[in-house]
Order: sequence, then C-alpha cells, then structure tokens
Amino acid sequence: MAEAATQSIGKYAESLALEHLEARGLDLVARNFRCRSGEIDLVMRDAGCLVFVEVRYRKSGRFASAVESVDQRKQNKLLTAASFFVARHGQFRNLAMRFDVVALDGRSRDQIRLQWLRDAFRPGD
Repeated sequence: MAEAATQSIGKYAESLALEHLEARGLDLVARNFRCRSGEIDLVMRDAGCLVFVEVRYRKSGRFASAVESVDQRKQNKLLTAASFFVARHGQFRNLAMRFDVVALDGRSRDQIRLQWLRDAFRPGD
C-alpha cells in the first residue's frame, strides 16, 4: 500500500512539473523514458534545445532537500540515459542538450514549493 501511495505522489509531482514547464513554453517530447541505465522523468523541447528533466519530491528536508537528492550518482545515470534517448531518437541528435531539475518540497499537496533549476548540471561537472 505504501508503494502505491509513493507512486501516486510521484505521478502528482511529475504532473505539477510538466504543467509548470509547459506554462513556460516547453513542449513535451517523452515522459518516463526508461532504459537499462535508468529513467528520465520528462524529456522536453525548449526552442532548439532538448531538455532532460529530473523531477524530485521530498516531504521533508530532514535528510536532504529535493534539490540535494540529485547527487553525482544520479546525475551520471541521467547522462547515460540521455545518451540512450538520443541514440534511439536520432531526430534530436543535432539539438543542444540541457539537464534541468524540478524540485518539489512540502508535507502536503497544498504546501508544495516548486523550484525549477534550469541547466542544473552539465556533463563533467
């Protein structure tokens, strides 16, 4: 039961992030792209740029905030998954790439604080 609740909150956070990004002019390319190295929550297009978005939700910042939870290990998985995505979808090969994080923190749905970090990290950081 707890796993279902966690998935429900995750889907809700992802939907909030998607709504936020689309309201700012980004277009959805793919949602929940999976490959053997991991998953990319949202793949968006921002003009001539392909944007890989990691959505993170944390009820409490007791251990780490949503932003802090995207550590080097997670960044490496996202970089690898992005390479798989571009390899499978060659039409995006010539676009610039960017890695964004949408972080949501808050105890309940009506108290969530959303933070969008454009260009949150780059390969080699």
